[in-house]
Amino acid sequence: MSFVAPWLHLGYIIPHRYTDMDAYQFYRIAPDGMMLLTTGLNLKEYSLAAVEAELGALDQAFDLLAHKKVDRISLSGVPVASVLGRPKMLALLDRAQQRTGIACDTDLEAHIATLQHLGVSQIALATRWPESVNHALTAYLGSAGITVLACRSAPRSLDQNKISSAAADHQLALDLGHQVLRDTPAAQALLLPGGLWFAINAVPELEATHGKPVLLNILSTTWAALHAAGTLVTKPSAEWGLVMGSLGGKLN
Repeated sequence: MSFVAPWLHLGYIIPHRYTDMDAYQFYRIAPDGMMLLTTGLNLKEYSLAAVEAELGALDQAFDLLAHKKVDRISLSGVPVASVLGRPKMLALLDRAQQRTGIACDTDLEAHIATLQHLGVSQIALATRWPESVNHALTAYLGSAGITVLACRSAPRSLDQNKISSAAADHQLALDLGHQVLRDTPAAQALLLPGGLWFAINAVPELEATHGKPVLLNILSTTWAALHAAGTLVTKPSAEWGLVMGSLGGKLN
C-alpha cells in the first residue's frame, strides 16, 4: 500500500540542534505512512542545570510542533527526564498537553509504557552515560515499579556521544548487551537508551541470542505512538524485534 500523504505524524523534540540517528533509525522501523517531524534544543551536558536552562526552549518546541498539527509530541532524551525526576517530568508533560491539546510523551515514559505492556518489571540496563545519569535513570524507573537488576556502561560525555562512530556503537551495543544479559539471567528485558546510539541492528541479534525484548528510544517511542493510534493503517515490520512485533490494533 502506498500513501499520497502521511496518516500519522509524530512530533519529536531532539535535545540537540541537529537530527541524524533519530531520523535514520525511525525510518527503518516505522510503518509506511508514518512521518517524523523534529525540532531541537541545545542541551550542553548531562546535568540538571543544563536541562533546566533549556526549559524555556522546550515550551517553544512543544508549541512549534503543535502548530504543525502533529498527532503526538514526544521529548527525546532519557537523561533529560531522568535528571528532572518523574514527578517534575509528568507535570511538564501534563502542562504541555493542556496548552497544546495534543498528547505529549517522552522517550522514558514510552519505555515504561512498553515494559508494562510486555509485563516486564525487572530489566537489565546498558548505557553510554556516566554513573550520575544511570543512577537517576534507575531511580526514575523504580518510581514506576521497574527494577534495574544490573547496569553495564561505557561512560561518555554528551560531546563524545555526538561524534561517536555508528559502527563502533553497534558493536558496543552488542558487547554491553550480551554481557549484562549473560550476567543477569533474571532480567526480563534489556534497555539500551540513548537517541544518539546507533543500536537498531543489534536488536535482532540480542533478542535471537537471549530471547528477551530489547528496547531502544526510537522503538519505544514509535511503539507508543502507534499503540495510542489504536487502529493502524499499516503495521511496522516485526523484523526489528519483539517491541514492534507486539503491536496489536486493527488495520483499516
